Amino acid sequence: MKKLLGLAFAAMMGLSVFTGCSAQDDKITVGIVQIVEHTSLDMIRESLVAELTTKGYDESKIKIDYQNAQGDQSNLNSICKKFVGDNVDVIVAIATPSAQAAAAATSDIPIVFSAVTDPLAANLVSDLNKPTGNITGTSDAIPVDQVFELCKELTPEVKTFGFLYTASEVNSQSVIDEAKKYAKDYGFDYQEVAITNTSELQQAAYSLANKVDAIYTPIDNTIASAMTVLSEVGRESKIPVYVGADSMVMDGAYATVGINYEVLGQKTADMVVEVLEGTPISDIPVATLDNFEKVINKTTANKIGAPNGTDGAIIVE
Repeated sequence: MKKLLGLAFAAMMGLSVFTGCSAQDDKITVGIVQIVEHTSLDMIRESLVAELTTKGYDESKIKIDYQNAQGDQSNLNSICKKFVGDNVDVIVAIATPSAQAAAAATSDIPIVFSAVTDPLAANLVSDLNKPTGNITGTSDAIPVDQVFELCKELTPEVKTFGFLYTASEVNSQSVIDEAKKYAKDYGFDYQEVAITNTSELQQAAYSLANKVDAIYTPIDNTIASAMTVLSEVGRESKIPVYVGADSMVMDGAYATVGINYEVLGQKTADMVVEVLEGTPISDIPVATLDNFEKVINKTTANKIGAPNGTDGAIIVE
């Protein structure tokens, strides 16, 4: 009798285990891949997950598999291949390198990117309004000319800009090319320095600071991940550092005209929901935000002797 009861109990436990697995397997899996941790990308991820919860996709319905590549391309490729092997339901790729790695890994699993400055230049889509294939998402592109207008307003004494960016980041190169055109239109001279990794940032920044009146760096993931280094160079050299993202100002840069990355994360989440609910990728246009904000770091402004506010600006410290 004891043997029979033991067998029955074992059978029930086995059924319970399989039932539990089934319930777990019923969950939607969202793979989130991020090239590196820095304020902008972290804000996107956190607001994206919060917005999914608001839309009814909480932990009872979805499993979030978040992976960070720590700035390493080989890690990035491995993460995306693992997502494909795990057959996740959708991949959220935060920043251009992440999106490119995800696109290279699969043409079947839906991909929603976020914070891709120029999806066309990155060869992710060929049509922003009607994406083909399995990929769409949100762009963090900003009108670079507005940064120069802000410079004219806040620091009209600036004559020469130093453009600082990472050579391997397509998103940065695209913005710098645009910045060069606008610099001429606004009467600025410029010099440029491209780095390959964060270890080169401090020396490159000091080199520029000795030759220019202001530094501009776009939404560059490598530089953003070490933004405090660049910010400190600007403060010590008493020159304004203009940037492409509000989060970079929060990390000590002087000013920007940029977008709100929390809002970008929310918009990305809305697109993920569309995908999960069956909307074809071709019916989900690439989205950009058009509500740009002036953001000024008051602490930095006071240290470099620049204005610490202007009409309509958001002030951070």
